[in-house]
Amino acid sequence: MINALAWPLLAGLVISGLLEALLSPRPRPFWQRSVAANGVHIGSWLLLFGVLLLLLQRPWFAAMVALSLQMVVVQSSNTKSHTLNEPFICHDFEYFWDAILHPRLYVPFFGIGLAIAASSASALAIGAFFYWESSLVSRLGASLFVTNALGLIATGTLLLALSLRRLAAITLQPVDDLQQLGLFASLWAYGVALMRAPIPAPEQSPFHALTQVAKTSPDTPTLPNVVLVQSESFFDPRPWCKDVDAQLLPHFDSTREHALLQGALHVPAWGANTVRTECAVLTGIAPAQWGARQFNPYRTLLRHPQPSLASALKAAGYRTVCVHPYLASFYFRHKVMPQLGFDEFIDIEAFNSSDKNGQYISDLAVAGKVGRLLEDDDNRPLFIFVITMENHGPLHLETPNQATLAKTLPNAIWPLADHLRDLAVYLHHLSESDKMLASVKESLDTADRPGLLGWYGDHVPILPAAYKHFTLPDSRTPYLIWSTDDRVVDNGLAGKALTNKASINKDLVDGRAEVSRGKVNRVTVNQTAVNDVKTSERLAMTNEPRELAANELGVQLFKHVFGHTISSDVIKAEPEPQEQE
Repeated sequence: MINALAWPLLAGLVISGLLEALLSPRPRPFWQRSVAANGVHIGSWLLLFGVLLLLLQRPWFAAMVALSLQMVVVQSSNTKSHTLNEPFICHDFEYFWDAILHPRLYVPFFGIGLAIAASSASALAIGAFFYWESSLVSRLGASLFVTNALGLIATGTLLLALSLRRLAAITLQPVDDLQQLGLFASLWAYGVALMRAPIPAPEQSPFHALTQVAKTSPDTPTLPNVVLVQSESFFDPRPWCKDVDAQLLPHFDSTREHALLQGALHVPAWGANTVRTECAVLTGIAPAQWGARQFNPYRTLLRHPQPSLASALKAAGYRTVCVHPYLASFYFRHKVMPQLGFDEFIDIEAFNSSDKNGQYISDLAVAGKVGRLLEDDDNRPLFIFVITMENHGPLHLETPNQATLAKTLPNAIWPLADHLRDLAVYLHHLSESDKMLASVKESLDTADRPGLLGWYGDHVPILPAAYKHFTLPDSRTPYLIWSTDDRVVDNGLAGKALTNKASINKDLVDGRAEVSRGKVNRVTVNQTAVNDVKTSERLAMTNEPRELAANELGVQLFKHVFGHTISSDVIKAEPEPQEQE
């Protein structure tokens, strides 16, 4: 029995260590790691081997299956590092199930051919081992077999428990932690950290206090419609790549020139993991405050709702709608969005197949949906949060169109070089996003109410070939806040400057102002309000860019809805932007 187990167990353990050398980034060699990290690796192998042995009854087959599972994680980690600049962590195991439910979003990044080949090889290997390797139960008896298998499981569990207690604290920087600890130890460390991570208290969201501000807002007729667009993979590629046409984003350029606020947004994601940015914008909670939960905060929000921009606006009488032209269950949004204060969630069921541009529902179709919502006036101000999909990868599933190159890559030679193919597809869809921006602005401008538009990118796109040829772009994305008014003047509470489109006279407590034909005559206002107004007017007139962290953007949009006289005691200073993972 000992010989029957020892050789496959030891051979598998050695090979499992060698497989870590295939990781990118590569972990430190075992002799440079801590005793605890090596103990976690050995304990994990004993536990996994013992469980598989108990199930399969064939030691060599159990070792092969264990190594195959490790190889799947290694390949997944390398693919993730290649596309998202982040290795595999324990949170990612749930994405294997998502890959089954949404194969288009995952499998193409591994390669369809590789997936088919791996599946076929696995089927052949299973048949071969069952045919050639006999069961230890039939050879040695059930009692002895079970005793030894449970002994391996118990030894691995004990070693694992002792080693995890002595493992150094992780940094929550996945690249650094993988290199420091190795694959097995980093996976376990992130899992333990996730279980121990405290859930942010509602008071940690700035919208907890801002909800009280919203409840004391003026009557709803004075409040603007608000549209906040999270544009999939939106960034400005022109500073990064000089080959991109300078006139690629005319509507974005024009809107940025006349924006109330604009600049670069520090986002906690690269290439994917949209909900990290999405959650930060909506809740105002910085990624660091989530601890190990920051890598998929929506998993926590399923059972622990937080105050949000939507719930704060809802408290002021807003009708709140989320529009996402994809499956409602993806990232559990159909359950999370109501928790965040949205009255209605409009998903892909509200669109037709004819609304597609490429693989997904087009941005212009989404803009049309936004326009129809704004036309449906029920005497309440409307807040629409839009999560677009058109720019979502995998981009290599689409073929570049030579006819569109004149407006995207005018100097490119056809047929395109490999590093330009995905980029050309992306730029075409990016130009459609620019058209969506113009469409939403027009819908806001023609509505009965004044309007505010927030626009930002959730992360940069996945373009590994282009990044390798040129260079990595700035991980920040653009954002802007734009108003249907001609210029920004704070009215002390409603935060709306009225142009020749409307005239409203209203006295405001602690900040009374007479607003008439776009001019503000202040009656009584405290010095803080005066300074805030001067700052607001200066930014609007000079259009100076201002850097924000993702968790600050929703708060800034709220300020422009309800005014700049909000006390700094209500909105605490936000943390410094987090470094990219």
